[in-house]
Amino acid sequence: MSIVSETRGQAPSLSIVLAAPLRLVMGALNAPMSFVQRRFGLGGMGAVFLAPNMLIFGVFVLIPVAINLAYSFTGGMAIFFGERHVVGFEQYRTLFACGDYTQPATCREDAFWQSIHNTIFFVLVQVTVLVLAALGTALVLNREMRSRGFWRAVFFFPVLLSPVVVGLIWKWILQRDGLLNAVLVDYGFDRTLWLAERNWAMFWAIFVSVWAHLGFYALILLAGLQAIPRDLYEAAMMDGTGRLRTFWRITLPLLWPNLLVVITLALIRAVQIFDEAYVLTGGGPGTSTLFITQYIYETGFAHVLRNLGLASAASILMGVVLVGLTLLQLMASNRRNREGNR
Repeated sequence: MSIVSETRGQAPSLSIVLAAPLRLVMGALNAPMSFVQRRFGLGGMGAVFLAPNMLIFGVFVLIPVAINLAYSFTGGMAIFFGERHVVGFEQYRTLFACGDYTQPATCREDAFWQSIHNTIFFVLVQVTVLVLAALGTALVLNREMRSRGFWRAVFFFPVLLSPVVVGLIWKWILQRDGLLNAVLVDYGFDRTLWLAERNWAMFWAIFVSVWAHLGFYALILLAGLQAIPRDLYEAAMMDGTGRLRTFWRITLPLLWPNLLVVITLALIRAVQIFDEAYVLTGGGPGTSTLFITQYIYETGFAHVLRNLGLASAASILMGVVLVGLTLLQLMASNRRNREGNR
């Protein structure tokens, strides 16, 4: 009893000691915050709090975009604007100088159009496989099962890895003397040059990307599934509705907002593919896994005859595509909301 009474007696004094620094900080901020409120009014306080974030956004996003746009209208190998010459839209004309856009070999910048073709193929296949796999994974993990928390952690674990680490791990597995070939040889199969054959290199670039990001998108869809009321499924079961019809009539419509977010994020991520593919294949064999981001990097920085203007023009075009994808997502979301409010 004496120990309990002593502990109770010390609790208020301990809370006062812990709260003292907080009171000191709040007291120091009281005067400037009161001045800001009198100066800008209660309605302007939101803008004051947003100002630091907007300043950081402007310095690290808007200003670099403006510099990049300015670079795209200049030529030469120099870095500073004073040493570069203005060429107008010449860099863009160079990128679009092409006899047949479906045949990269007929284009002046054949590597650019080859990277466009590779990126389009990668986006269509990777996003489709990723969304379907994430949806299937979320549906399985949403069911009552033994060690469900463990399996959720297993699927999410690759997301925690750096893209470079992911590429290095799978390169170690897929190289000529790697783990996969070692297993195949043990079972009597021949070695396969997984990363030196065009079709296999693209396949593994897609597979590794899906493996690395599956858990993140599955988590978003799992959150959407858990937000669906159980009463709807119980009512459907009482009406004798089959599982497939329940999925199409209840799960999919209510999961659509989360699914739209997943599709948009997956599209933007796929268009910007670089890390895993660059470490895994380096764009090879040849240019079979050369994607647009790697083309921009190599043109502007990696080549001995670097062309910052051409790389900037290509990045501006990629930025326009990403903005377009975002606008399509917003339009689809707004349309869905309007239909839901009717």
